[in-house]
Amino acid sequence: MPADGQSHIRVARPSRDLAAAERFWVAGLGLSVLYRAQSHGVPGEHDLLMVGWTDASWHLELVQEAGAAVRPSPTEEDLLVVYLDEEVPDELVARLEEHGGKRVLSPNPYWNEWGVTVEDPDGYRLVLCKRAWSNS
Repeated sequence: MPADGQSHIRVARPSRDLAAAERFWVAGLGLSVLYRAQSHGVPGEHDLLMVGWTDASWHLELVQEAGAAVRPSPTEEDLLVVYLDEEVPDELVARLEEHGGKRVLSPNPYWNEWGVTVEDPDGYRLVLCKRAWSNS
């Protein structure tokens, strides 16, 4: 089966603190925990948290391995954009901040005009865009 528009997408990222990430993405944004696994200290294994909306064709995988060399190193352009097709609710931004997020300005003026950018506890950026998605 070839990859196409119906293929499910997983975005995988390292995390320094899965509990903090879960607070941000689940309690803050409103995603669900789809799966979790713990390494229980087994060498070469890692703790894993998958979050997303159950009806979405994508999910976010966050991994943490004690003593691992891979650490989050996001840039200002590592974005996960959610198109809301409405104004960004102040309550949502406040909830994200209450759960470990930090509102920041984007170096790209487009995102400042059309949305709100919030860094998660690992420094990755979530953009809540008030526009609707259009591929045209």
